Amino acid sequence: MTEGRRMRFAMVCSSNQNRSMEAHTLLKRHGLDVASYGTGAHVKLPGPSLHEPNVYEFGTPYKTMYEDLRRKDPDLYKRNGILPMLKRNLAVKTAPQRWQDNAADGIFDVVMSFEERVFDMVLEDMNNREQKFMKAVLIINLEVKDNHEEAAAGAKVALELCKELEATDSWEDTIDDIVAKFEREQERRILYSVSFY
Repeated sequence: MTEGRRMRFAMVCSSNQNRSMEAHTLLKRHGLDVASYGTGAHVKLPGPSLHEPNVYEFGTPYKTMYEDLRRKDPDLYKRNGILPMLKRNLAVKTAPQRWQDNAADGIFDVVMSFEERVFDMVLEDMNNREQKFMKAVLIINLEVKDNHEEAAAGAKVALELCKELEATDSWEDTIDDIVAKFEREQERRILYSVSFY
């Protein structure tokens, strides 16, 4: 990384709703260059029961989801935190975006996922892309449970790690040390890999 160049970060979870958007919101608030995505086939939000999720296509505006769920059962979706979450999301961007469809968004320096299955999907997608620029991208997984409290805590950890990475001159030379130190301090296991654009 050249001196003074800001890094670009991508936050990725399954539906681009909770974990990735909590981190996106926090990193953006702290002035980092950040985007967020999901890797799932569809956007899934909790429904009236475990077997009845609300399913939307990626690209469906958060405002549309908010209005749909408010119409269906405002008390339930307010109580379980879905309406406040959607309200936060629509203040950050228009709609959830799918990682696998993001090639036009340009190159990221760091891609952070919040679930090992998502990490594997990001890696697989990166390995299947044509590597035109041979530019290294760091892919990190920080395991975070998919609930509002854990997403908030995970976003703070993601912010600290991203700030640490942005402060280094060359993460390629120091990533092992950064991760080892971070794992000790945070008492969390971090997976990481390098891919190329």
